[in-house]
Amino acid sequence: MTRKPLIVGLGGTLRDFSSTEKALRIALDAAEAEGCETVLIAGRALDLPPYSPEDERRSDEASRMIEAIRRSDGVILGSPGYHGGMSGLVKNAIDYIEDLRTDARPYLEGRAVGAVATGGGWQGAVTTMNALRDVVHALRGWNTPLGVAVNTAEPVFGPDGGCEDAKIRGQLEALGRQVAGFARAAVGDAAA
Repeated sequence: MTRKPLIVGLGGTLRDFSSTEKALRIALDAAEAEGCETVLIAGRALDLPPYSPEDERRSDEASRMIEAIRRSDGVILGSPGYHGGMSGLVKNAIDYIEDLRTDARPYLEGRAVGAVATGGGWQGAVTTMNALRDVVHALRGWNTPLGVAVNTAEPVFGPDGGCEDAKIRGQLEALGRQVAGFARAAVGDAAA
């Protein structure tokens, strides 16, 4: 029997239960419904020292994140839009993926990666989503056909974290299913 694919959600802000974290949770729940194991690395878990390739010492949080991505079959990246791009917090976390450069699967190679961006307007959300997709390409990941931009200037999430916008919820769930589907195929191919 093949193992369950692992999907890692990475992103958010230091604010607990941020809009980006809520969006990542919805996408990860959809991946779980497709039979995947999921791990969310968000909030305070992203409060990492600035990435320094010269210094091989890693904090416990950074080591856990690197190991989760190393074991992953798919990744969902999420960032709020900060001044036309991803947040420094998310970019710093992504920079730690450099530690995978000498792995058998370097960087994000062989992994489907979905991008979710939130912003207080469409322009910030869309430019941030595109920036995430560019980084995935640079790190040898496979961008999913769907990326999701969420305009948080409009009512989107309820106080319980649920998505009150059916269209956005459907897109986030579809993104989670796409990452899960590609990850399941990759795990099946590796087993064969």
